[in-house]
Amino acid sequence: MTISLGIPTRRRLPADLPPRPDGIPGLLDTYGRTATDLRISLTDRCNLRCTYCMPAEGLPTQPTSSLLQAAEIGRLTRIAVQELGVRQVRFTGGEPLLRGDLVDIIAACATLEPRPEISLTTNAIGLAARASALRAAGLDRINVSLDTVHAATFLEVTRRPFLDRVLAGIDAAAATGLTPIKINAVLLRGVNDDQAAELLEWSLARGHQLRFIEQMPLDADHAWNRTSMVTAAEIRERIAERFTLTPDVEPRDGAPAELFRVHPLGGGEAIGLVGIIASVSEPFCTDCRRVRLTAEGGVRSCLFSHTETDLLGPMRAGASDSEIATLWRDAMWAKPAGHGLDTGDFVQPTRTMSAIGG
Repeated sequence: MTISLGIPTRRRLPADLPPRPDGIPGLLDTYGRTATDLRISLTDRCNLRCTYCMPAEGLPTQPTSSLLQAAEIGRLTRIAVQELGVRQVRFTGGEPLLRGDLVDIIAACATLEPRPEISLTTNAIGLAARASALRAAGLDRINVSLDTVHAATFLEVTRRPFLDRVLAGIDAAAATGLTPIKINAVLLRGVNDDQAAELLEWSLARGHQLRFIEQMPLDADHAWNRTSMVTAAEIRERIAERFTLTPDVEPRDGAPAELFRVHPLGGGEAIGLVGIIASVSEPFCTDCRRVRLTAEGGVRSCLFSHTETDLLGPMRAGASDSEIATLWRDAMWAKPAGHGLDTGDFVQPTRTMSAIGG
């Protein structure tokens, strides 16, 4: 089976879009939201084949020459932080640990003033050997994708027998101070949804912060189905089999995860936190503060966009920092009100999560 890379069309600003006001430095959109959280995909390659993301045979990847190089990532990050008000930078993939120059990329970001918070989303395969160097380079913390702590289930979900490598990477990250470690888990009906409370117990025992993420329509096979998706309400029900949840008292402040305090079943003092990212059933678009750069240097104002604004082409053609910043501001000014998953006319993007970056 041949699967397209799903390269989206380049964005053209809508003719009826009101003009963007002059003198506003940040990444403002027409709905009053300002993006301060930048996700940068470093590669579209991955060494897992998760069933909710990739087909078993994998996906075609972009040639290296088409991807952002380390110096280009550094320049775009500097523009984002110093000219556009970005305060958080997260490097994603694909699998960012597959970039041999990852330590250099992190180190360049850490030299910026003002210094952003720097995080990494990874599957942790190979992290055990690199955690110390990444921490020394300036990485603040990591998010690790881990849907189960059972080897057989891990193999079923990822199609790779690498659970031991992932767990070793998590332990190494904790030992080097890359904390708090956030565990990102997707529950699949009939596969691991009965393990929700167990995974939470495992995370709490190690001081990690678990985040359950609703399965989203970003799979290459386009097999996602709303009726088979495990919803946030069901996730809470699964957790309630072993724990009692109460809403966290801290304000959400634009974060994608709704946080709950975790108590022993029946009550008692809180023993930790758990988050649920309900992009589908309980969307939080009205307070979205994220902007994404694909590995090819395309701005995506929304994870589910069908269009992108190219920054790599103009940059390689000699565009100034000011011109790049203007293109970036225009892209975010045109951000839609929401992703439309809660409407009947939603159309799944052609690009997969591995090609977009989380």
